[in-house]
Amino acid sequence: MSESPAARLQKLFEGHRLTPTQRRIAHSMVRRAADVPFLSSVELAELAGVSQPSVTRFAVALGFDGYPALRRHLREVAPAGPRPAPGDTYNSYQQAVQAEIDNLRHLSALLADPAPVEEAGRVLAASRPLPVLGLRAASSQARGFAYFAAKVHPDVRLLDEGGTMLTDRIDAARTAGAAALLCFALPRHPREVVDALAYARGAGLTVVTVADSAFAPVARHSDLLIPAPVGTGLAFDTACAPMLLGRVLLESMADALPDAQSRLEAFDAAATARGLFVE
Repeated sequence: MSESPAARLQKLFEGHRLTPTQRRIAHSMVRRAADVPFLSSVELAELAGVSQPSVTRFAVALGFDGYPALRRHLREVAPAGPRPAPGDTYNSYQQAVQAEIDNLRHLSALLADPAPVEEAGRVLAASRPLPVLGLRAASSQARGFAYFAAKVHPDVRLLDEGGTMLTDRIDAARTAGAAALLCFALPRHPREVVDALAYARGAGLTVVTVADSAFAPVARHSDLLIPAPVGTGLAFDTACAPMLLGRVLLESMADALPDAQSRLEAFDAAATARGLFVE
């Protein structure tokens, strides 16, 4: 499978020490990977919300003479063919769906190396209890993961509400024996999540994070971050790839739990006895 534009950009940024402003530019480029080879430095600056000189300094930090050299490089490694004009084939709703399909292709390419997901699965399986954090836009991802994880993991604790109680609940999980915390972090990133991850690591927890980008604000407080891009073509972001990555992590965690299958069978038997589902 050929690499997606976003995957090629991620590789371009790897190994470079970027400032917060430069990480913001990199994040914006990944989110609009298909368009970036055609953007001027002014357009990229507007997209990232930074100054045009910041874009130039960013290109130099990556080893290029300037932004034109970076853009030439991106066009050389991009698939051949002209840039499609918006609306040539799809209406705005279809374009949003096609963008999510591209995000899933990017995730598929990322999973060609299963090692990070397998490592995350082992870490999550070994944590008793397992706190799962997700606030605001990411709360549904955390809740969905926790719902299914509870069927195979003996003690899953959902943290989907912020406020002063959040650190108390992290403390309680750590005192009860937790060794790791899983976080779903999606834009716009709440400051509470960044602070909570810093606190969790300070308390000795290994932080596994699903985020929209390797350059998300939570990256510096994560021991293992696996990116899954969100769609930005509609008024509100769409998160098909992060949701699917969450299910992949569930699969990996279940593989690392020796009694996962017996727990599932016990749940199915109890559900049948209770008439829980309409068949």
